[in-house]
Amino acid sequence: MDSENVVFRISPIVRITLLSLYGALMIPLPFLAIVADTPISPQLLWGGIILGGVAVYGALSERVVVNDRTIEVTYPAWVRLFWRRGWCLNWSQVRSLRPRTTGQGGLVYYFLSESGEGYLLPMRIAGFGKLVAIVQQKTGIDTTDVRPLSQPWMYLILFCCTLLLILVDIWTIANVFNA
Repeated sequence: MDSENVVFRISPIVRITLLSLYGALMIPLPFLAIVADTPISPQLLWGGIILGGVAVYGALSERVVVNDRTIEVTYPAWVRLFWRRGWCLNWSQVRSLRPRTTGQGGLVYYFLSESGEGYLLPMRIAGFGKLVAIVQQKTGIDTTDVRPLSQPWMYLILFCCTLLLILVDIWTIANVFNA
């Protein structure tokens, strides 16, 4: 690999699935607030849904940039301004790649730097295998057992369930207007 940057983005199946799920869960709320005559106005709910959607979109705009010297996790400027800063690590500072079990029983990996700090290896990106190969090439760490946190078929199943939820949402909203 030359000194040119290689950019990895969140996998499209992950982005589409999570944005669709957010919409499927949130969009019926203002309509249900009308029917239930809640003290929270539908306009306030719409405002919150839009702000939440922007936040979800921002979190899913993560990019991993690698070159001969560094690996960097970054976000667009508007995301960095408000909450997610990202990180950058020189390949020469990487001491090891440590697995950690998640609360749900999955396995994530952290780069451990010379200073002892941990940096989460992004695992939901398109081209994860290529990223892992670059990590092995640049650090000499054996990455043969490193696998993504979730396989694409898991997101496909979640997306299909989300589509069913959207159909229920359409039915629910239609009943709100027919009530």
